[in-house]
Amino acid sequence: MEWWVSMPKLELHAHLNGSIRNSTILELGRELGEKGIIVFSDVEHVILKSDRSLPEVFKLFDLIHVLTTDHETVTRITKEVVEDFAAENVVYLELRTTPKRNDSKGMSKRSYMEAVLEGLRAVSTVEVDIFRDSEVECHANAHTLYDTKNGTQRKKIYVRLLLSIDRRETTEAAMETVKLALEMRHLGVVGIDLSGNPVIGEWQTFLPVLEFAKEQGLSITLHCGEVPNPKEIHAMLDFLPARIGHACCLGEEEWRKLKSSKIPVEICLTSNIKTETISSVDVHHFADLYNSKHPIVLCTDDTGVFSTSSSREYILASSAFGIHKREMFQLARNAIDFIFADDGVKRELEVMFDLAAGRLEF
Repeated sequence: MEWWVSMPKLELHAHLNGSIRNSTILELGRELGEKGIIVFSDVEHVILKSDRSLPEVFKLFDLIHVLTTDHETVTRITKEVVEDFAAENVVYLELRTTPKRNDSKGMSKRSYMEAVLEGLRAVSTVEVDIFRDSEVECHANAHTLYDTKNGTQRKKIYVRLLLSIDRRETTEAAMETVKLALEMRHLGVVGIDLSGNPVIGEWQTFLPVLEFAKEQGLSITLHCGEVPNPKEIHAMLDFLPARIGHACCLGEEEWRKLKSSKIPVEICLTSNIKTETISSVDVHHFADLYNSKHPIVLCTDDTGVFSTSSSREYILASSAFGIHKREMFQLARNAIDFIFADDGVKRELEVMFDLAAGRLEF
């Protein structure tokens, strides 16, 4: 585990609310129980488990949805999630979240995102680069793995934000999210994600909004093929998003279309197994995509809910598919090409990996 943690990694498919620490869920859940908002005894055993069944996973998601409805909690979990990824030596993180509205707490989609940004600024264990990339921005630390502050060396993590459109939303609500993303580009928002329950909502509801986002220069990633839906999968691939997530339920024709498109796939092994989208890791489509040299990146999806980490995903892929450390290192480095940041950040990440290659033993 120590070697895999020390290897630099990129995380491109991580949901903020699904990555909450179990200890934080336990604390916040107990507080809600004491206030009579939830029956804590109904959820305590689910929080304490690490190997959750699919119904228990959904139960935990329901609880998290109730927990994350005030600004203070959103700020806290953002801080903790970033610190947890940094502890895993994730050097670049694209964190996705659905901006929430909660009138009872005075929360708008904008104030929700401001609470997220407050959490990024509150991170204390690592230097966080959260600013929007631009051609005029000076990347002063292009040749250093660590920033120096107060005479001590501190690790650095680049964090960029993806605003998620929930499939339950209307076209108007989705457009509100895209316009918010455009307004917050200078604060590290780089793209849009389409996610949520894959059996809810129609692709046509979101297509005009996503086309507008693309025209405005926002990068798009789509949850695609989480359930069998050939018509939607075809339409999503025709849209040519910058990346797609999961791609579990593609038929032969969609599979050929994906491979010819070279659209990078965000692979979430543990998530796909625990949600029973894929029956077992040995039949996971990672192997086919890897062997055919299709662009892929290993991701966690929801570290808290699925009890995983970036390092564990790399260990799982290495052991399940017999891939050696050097090749896994290269797989992680290749993901630099798929990030939603500018060439300056990509160059800095390449330097980080080059320095790491010199100290890691393969």
